[in-house]
Amino acid sequence: MLEVNNIEVVYMNVIQVLQGVSFEVDDGQIVALLGGNGAGKTTTLKAISGLLKTEQGEVTNGSIVFDGKRIDLFGPEDIALMRIAQAMEGRRVLEHLSVEENLLVGAFCRKDRAGIKKDIEMVFDYFPNIKRLRRRVSGYLSGGEQQMLVIGRALMARPKLMLLDEPSLGLAPLIVKEIYEIIQGINAEQKMSILLVEQNVRAALGIAGYGYVIESGRVALGGPAETLRDNEDVQEFYLGLSAGSKKSYRDVKHYRRKKRWLA
Repeated sequence: MLEVNNIEVVYMNVIQVLQGVSFEVDDGQIVALLGGNGAGKTTTLKAISGLLKTEQGEVTNGSIVFDGKRIDLFGPEDIALMRIAQAMEGRRVLEHLSVEENLLVGAFCRKDRAGIKKDIEMVFDYFPNIKRLRRRVSGYLSGGEQQMLVIGRALMARPKLMLLDEPSLGLAPLIVKEIYEIIQGINAEQKMSILLVEQNVRAALGIAGYGYVIESGRVALGGPAETLRDNEDVQEFYLGLSAGSKKSYRDVKHYRRKKRWLA
């Protein structure tokens, strides 16, 4: 469904953030894009959704193809109409609007009133925690409730591909577990492709079928989720597990990690 082909991204004609990133998302698949802060994960999502253009960024090389059509030349409004929806990092709710009004914003491009009403109830079925709060101003929701709301708002666009940016950020482990179970259910029931950006590697690889690790704007590692979970480097640097003796900070510097992965 989605092919990201060797893309390079530059901001303000000066700052290169991505350096030849390539990966695929198959129809109905959950793919995890993993890596630390500043690795280029969010920039990759914005390149797909077209939001780079709002931040003086552009894809300067390579291509992004969705359903057989090249989309990196289009603006975000056109890409949204192709049924690609992004739930952005930081729980970007419209704080002055109610929960239900936020959901209606997600359906802005739709004209089928009966379908919109039905899908609001579908969202409430997935997220019963926010159903009882449907009239509440969203700025007063908890962090977990706001995260549920932004995922629900993305669902209202009836996307073929949903982009989720750090859905576990700043949330308690029990809330993360609940949200990830719901994401897995959405994928299974709606047959929806999901590209999941995360630093929480354990949670992401728990539901993804395939994963890629990004380091400094490049894909350093990729493979089936179970293979990544068993990879010693992933276990050591992202899960805090090590089969050997303790290492000094000097031994785990970024450039050494990258050198081992790209060897």
